[in-house]
Amino acid sequence: MARAQLAGAWSRKEAQDDEIMEKVEIDTTDLATRELNDRLRDLMLAGTKKVVLRNVCGQRYIGTRLYSPEHRKMEIEIFGTPGNDLGAFLFGHKIIVHGNAQDGVGNTMDAGEIVIEGRAGDVLGFSMRGGKIFVRESVGYRAALHMKEYEDKRPVLVIGGTSQDFLGEYMAGGIVILLGLGGKSHKGNFMGTGMHGGAIYLCGTVEETQVGSQVEISPLDEVDREIVEHYVSEFIERFPELSLDKEQILKNDWIRLSPKSKRPYGKLYAY
Repeated sequence: MARAQLAGAWSRKEAQDDEIMEKVEIDTTDLATRELNDRLRDLMLAGTKKVVLRNVCGQRYIGTRLYSPEHRKMEIEIFGTPGNDLGAFLFGHKIIVHGNAQDGVGNTMDAGEIVIEGRAGDVLGFSMRGGKIFVRESVGYRAALHMKEYEDKRPVLVIGGTSQDFLGEYMAGGIVILLGLGGKSHKGNFMGTGMHGGAIYLCGTVEETQVGSQVEISPLDEVDREIVEHYVSEFIERFPELSLDKEQILKNDWIRLSPKSKRPYGKLYAY
């Protein structure tokens, strides 16, 4: 089957019978959400290692339904703007977006990596329990909402800019890093409301009025600095076009937001 035919009809049987293609390109101009995601699953089951999607415009759930008992891995490269819930329930795959992403990126993500070369919308990393997400610019409201850790998994969000209100709301685990590149100040309010696990690292400062009453603002210790340095290095590797100086970033003022208690609402439900 020629690669040009991939833009046309595709069946599960054809995908399984055809020889394994290491890389496949798909023009998504006329593909609806379900058709595109069916095609991605067929390609994964056929053993394809990389898929390039062009002219993406609002198709949702890209990267979802790609679980397999054999733990197959595939890289998806997106040109355009994917719709909501990009990488929802992502299971170990890698997604690169050459542009912006909408709401719900990494919803309940289990493992893998998402790189966004633009900005992301609201509820980034909602209930995320594993894997890493890197966003070059800023994000919307309620990023890291109910992010959690599961067994040996520790989810990570690294954001080049800053966020809107309710960052880390009800956060139960994981790491969030905001670099505030370009001198962007963190103006979001209600940070860490209901937070009872994990840590948020901010380059810059915030006022006590900007964080939830359950949150403690503190300077970084040595362990914190090692964590920040590690993920700042990974961020720089993924966005070389920014020509960032790691040492310059690290020598700026940093703070940590962490929960005062693991059960901030315990007294409301227990005696």
